[in-house]
Amino acid sequence: MSFDVQALRADFPALAQEVNGHPLHYFDNAATTLKPRSVIAALDRYNSLDTANVHRGLHELSARATTAYEATRGKLGEWLGVPESEVVYTRGTTESINIVAQCWARENLRSDDEIAISALEHHANIVPWQIVARQTGARLVVLPLNAQNHIDLEAAAARIGPRTRLLAISAGSNAIGSLNPLPELIALAKAQGARVLVDGAQVAIRGPIELPALGVDFYCASAHKMFGPTGSGLLWAPRELLEAMPPWMGGGDMIETVRFEASSYAEPPWKFEAGTPNIAGMIGFGAALDYLQTLDHAAIAAHEDALLARARAGLEEIDGLRILGPRVHSLPLVSFVLEGAHEQDVATLLNENGIAVRTGHHCAMPLMAELGLRGTIRASFSAYNTLDEVDHLCHSMARIARLLRA
Repeated sequence: MSFDVQALRADFPALAQEVNGHPLHYFDNAATTLKPRSVIAALDRYNSLDTANVHRGLHELSARATTAYEATRGKLGEWLGVPESEVVYTRGTTESINIVAQCWARENLRSDDEIAISALEHHANIVPWQIVARQTGARLVVLPLNAQNHIDLEAAAARIGPRTRLLAISAGSNAIGSLNPLPELIALAKAQGARVLVDGAQVAIRGPIELPALGVDFYCASAHKMFGPTGSGLLWAPRELLEAMPPWMGGGDMIETVRFEASSYAEPPWKFEAGTPNIAGMIGFGAALDYLQTLDHAAIAAHEDALLARARAGLEEIDGLRILGPRVHSLPLVSFVLEGAHEQDVATLLNENGIAVRTGHHCAMPLMAELGLRGTIRASFSAYNTLDEVDHLCHSMARIARLLRA
């Protein structure tokens, strides 16, 4: 398969629009990716023709909806290299992490047990562990960063010890781009007999994953960072763990039998999927996975590396602009600040040039505090971005810097 960025861009209708008289330059992909036409069509088909609840319905619409909805589970299993019966549908990475916190950690952690996370984590991989620590008496241990803003492996080896029961780690920082050394961190945790959860939200789009080879116990991701809809995602865990965990919520569709005296639960993964689900979202997620399977991910990775290198080179020439992320082992995003300028003012000026970026703390307030910052300006790239778009970002930032210095 070959990679043609212009052909790929034609699949994403949002890119054809103008913003403030300029072509849209969409650099907010770490927050949410755009949707290709095939995903939009799948959502439209369900909402237009197949609207019905899934499971148990004997009429045609319910049968069609159920078939499309459950097909996504098999596609996710293929993408992750795991049995589809181990894939739990969720509303996204945040819910997936909370399920593990409440259904595994709360059941298994005791006073003085330790949960290890890193200084790079998104709030979704901090707050659930604070809650479960209060519930169980466990302690949160934070793995510090080195001078390159990567996890300090020497310090991590000292902090992951006999009391560590869980390592909960992101594959990469959504705030500054640092890719974490997962094999080394997982090996440290496994040597202590700890379980490992990986927040894969920022990397699951980057190609099929062989989770058994990675050696993790829990894996979480979101469709809306994988060209799919919002409000849909996944949790993976080995079947033996899913079977041992209690349900996340009670209600319809997660039961086997219900009596007033007691109820019995469905087998995993349905045990964790109470109530009417996000049917359209999961069908759209399946269409996104179909689309991802058609792409040359090695070529896209090289393209995104070129985008990042071009952005760093252009932005580093601007007086007063400082880039926060590491030069190597980075996601395709650049996070920066401009001396003397509020990040929201910069983003507003960029928007006038049709450039969409994200500003603020990026749900990583502890990291921002460690860096001594209120927030940053973040431009995050995807396969459909071009070098010309990156040049437009750099030229616009240079003009803004001159304007604000005047």
